[in-house]
Amino acid sequence: MMMNLFSTFDPSTTLLNLSLNWLSTILPLIFIPLSYWILPSRFNFIWKNILFTLHKEFKLLLGPNQLLGSTLIFVSLFSLILWVNFPGLFPFIFTSSSHLTFTLTFALPLWLSFMIYGWINNTQHMFAHLVPSNTPPVLMPFMVCIETISNIIRPGTLAVRLTANMMAGHLLLTLLGNSAQSISVNLLSLLLMIQILLLILETAVAIIQSYVFSILSTLYSSEVI
Repeated sequence: MMMNLFSTFDPSTTLLNLSLNWLSTILPLIFIPLSYWILPSRFNFIWKNILFTLHKEFKLLLGPNQLLGSTLIFVSLFSLILWVNFPGLFPFIFTSSSHLTFTLTFALPLWLSFMIYGWINNTQHMFAHLVPSNTPPVLMPFMVCIETISNIIRPGTLAVRLTANMMAGHLLLTLLGNSAQSISVNLLSLLLMIQILLLILETAVAIIQSYVFSILSTLYSSEVI
């Protein structure tokens, strides 16, 4: 019996003092390299089109002052989070993106590098960004405090948003799966249909959350350029 419901999201499976649950993070690397395919498949063609579309969108968000190759960071971030989210939809595979250790590893260094770059190279712009345009002089000190706090909590909101959204659907599926043993046979088909619909929803959430994480990271970086 599961003593703690949230133990589903705890990477506690160990062998020789190694956490085996984190191995699901490197499983997508098997499918990505093109060197494993003799000829480009339809999957490779579709994936290249998706990456090219994302490249154009990130390039538009970063603006004309972007650094060369900066969109590759966010396209790679989208790809990695997406490929980590998908294995978690299968039973008995730990979803790395549902753990704050994984999400903070990306959110905190990205935010910190943006802040260091912005304050060193565009100091005047960073100070001006603390006060929105057309702000009354009386409200300027309060706006500086509000903007500073909202800027500091950005890595936390990035990490918690991805973790909470990935955990919520998996938690609901776990609850429904555990209740299947105590319901009647007539309701079992209804429960199965609900779980199929939730699984489809979780597939959409896996795509959307990776897109949201990379888009917000792009917007945060465009503010410091």
